[in-house]
Amino acid sequence: MINVHVPWHSVKYLGMVAGKVKKPGKRGRKPAKIDLKAKLERSRQSARECRARKKLRYQYLEELVSSKERAICALREELDMYKQWCLAMDQGKIPSEIKALLTGDEQKALQSSSNKIPKNGKYGSSGNGQNKTS
Repeated sequence: MINVHVPWHSVKYLGMVAGKVKKPGKRGRKPAKIDLKAKLERSRQSARECRARKKLRYQYLEELVSSKERAICALREELDMYKQWCLAMDQGKIPSEIKALLTGDEQKALQSSSNKIPKNGKYGSSGNGQNKTS
């Protein structure tokens, strides 16, 4: 009999150990036979949990989208207000809000703009021409 040296890593790939052919597969103890009904019930429970997680994820994403849309609307209103201010200043008129800010009368500016403050706390107009010019 000829003795041939075969590296250990080659033996694993060949599936041979000490001259015996070994079937590839998992190592260790084989699990006991699991009742088919119990396995199906676990699968159903897992599917229910997966659907519940998916529902929660979609609710979270929908709330996130709606909050971003509200923020976009508020910013658009604010941008419209600034555009109206610029148009008024181009015509040589200074809006009362800007006058109040320039003179340091912040209380007057807050009172004249108090109905224009959206939920996010930033100034914006309601789009109904309430910007006053002098």
